Amino acid sequence: MRLLLFNPNTTAALTQRLAASASCVLPSDVDLVPVTAGSGFPYISSRAEAQIAGAGVLEGLAERAGTFDAAVIAAFGDPGLQAARELFDLPVTGMSEAAMIMSLSLGERFAFVTFSRRMRPWYDEQVTRAGLATRFAGTFTPDEGFGSISSVAEEMREPLLRTCLCAAEAADVLVLAGAPIAGLANDIAGDVPAILVDPVQAAVVHAVALHRLRPQGADRGSYARPPGKASAGLPAAIATRLAR
Repeated sequence: MRLLLFNPNTTAALTQRLAASASCVLPSDVDLVPVTAGSGFPYISSRAEAQIAGAGVLEGLAERAGTFDAAVIAAFGDPGLQAARELFDLPVTGMSEAAMIMSLSLGERFAFVTFSRRMRPWYDEQVTRAGLATRFAGTFTPDEGFGSISSVAEEMREPLLRTCLCAAEAADVLVLAGAPIAGLANDIAGDVPAILVDPVQAAVVHAVALHRLRPQGADRGSYARPPGKASAGLPAAIATRLAR
């Protein structure tokens, strides 16, 4: 099995961090193919940026169609996830959705812990959209700011650990939200009295399971393939996909 790990952020260091964390839980018969977006933003941190990144996700998957068996959208806001499921005949998973699904089996209440207040309203919306607000304890963030997006996990390890300890008083399961802190859950799990979930690990495990259960992905009901339609001014790969 070939699993595409598509990072919609343009920072290659984040792709490396995501791939390293994902590799910890991959079965031996799965080849991980990490890809970094060629255009967009160093790190997606708003709804507007996510909308733009979602189009990049669709283009990136269309350009590589036929070379992978399942895909993970490796940004916590899941940009382009629903649209990708509608257009591609294989399983596609996202970090926030997969982490929430995993959390439901591990505890009664879950919370997000992330590194920037800027993402809090947007991340909270992921829960509302999923219909899980009654089991959600909120999004927790440190007061401290960060410097480099490539070294958030190291730079903010202690503030994030303190935030986890606070969040653990409200939730059984803590999702460490955001590509820049991929891998941190494994590092601090022994110091937090709650279950920690790494979203990229949840997403790759989910993608592998879906491939084995239903390799063609979601293709009926609300995800039935849309009728082919001509377009103007779009990149060739996505225009061809939409015209099918």
